[in-house]
Amino acid sequence: QVQLVESGGGLVQPGGSLRLSCEASGFSLDYYTIGWFRQAPGKEREGVSCISGDDGSTNYAASVKGRFTISKDNAKNTVYLQMHSLLDEDTAVYYCAATSVLLYGGNWQGLLTRSYEHWGQGTQVTVSS
Repeated sequence: QVQLVESGGGLVQPGGSLRLSCEASGFSLDYYTIGWFRQAPGKEREGVSCISGDDGSTNYAASVKGRFTISKDNAKNTVYLQMHSLLDEDTAVYYCAATSVLLYGGNWQGLLTRSYEHWGQGTQVTVSS
């Protein structure tokens, strides 16, 4: 059974950093694409970043490029989202998601919610002074 558990959220000041973790079970990261999404109050869920299990290629939303980095540790079956230079508008519930379709870097479908079959419960990130 595919399961995804996010952790690492919290309250951080503007300009600060956080690292989110997505621990996967029931499947191997080698054969899945993992995406990070976020949803702010009153807004639609949006894609933040994704990483292909095959070659580790990545994709980022324009709003986070250069500030966020996605990575994975196959031995721990965990995907990370390192976030730097956080802004108020980064405040949201962050979700990780998995699809058995390998979506390589540059494939914009990796940032679409409809591309993913499995979702975690989310972790809250609040950026505020």
